[in-house]
Amino acid sequence: MLSKRAKYAIKALLALAERPAHEPMRIADLAREERIPPKFLELILLVLKHHGILQSRKGKGGGYLLARDPSDIYLGHIVRMFDGPLAPVPCASQTAYVPCADCVNEAVCGVHLAMKAVRDATARVLDGTSLASLRTQVADASDLTPTT
Repeated sequence: MLSKRAKYAIKALLALAERPAHEPMRIADLAREERIPPKFLELILLVLKHHGILQSRKGKGGGYLLARDPSDIYLGHIVRMFDGPLAPVPCASQTAYVPCADCVNEAVCGVHLAMKAVRDATARVLDGTSLASLRTQVADASDLTPTT
């Protein structure tokens, strides 16, 4: 399951990707618009800044902005940053592999095979989805949503 930290990070990044390049957004405004607790958001933004996804500007007109183009920021990287490996079990992980103590032969273990398929499908979607492509999906979906 996706943690709130990862979910809020993606929401914040999408909001920042909507802004004109080089136009920072204050934490308070971002928190209010995305309905994220401000103190929690501040910690998330610091992690993203530490990993080179965001940059910050101090003073009047300051705030956070993307440090990279939205087409170069992939959801897989963001999710791994906050939630660790994508595999649901350690024996199916590519980055944090640990064999199961109770498994005699991984090659024929149904749990391993199923969870490896889950990991592969999840990685394919998240590693293939950039902020830019997700913005396009959101825009396309909102074009289909009737207004009231």
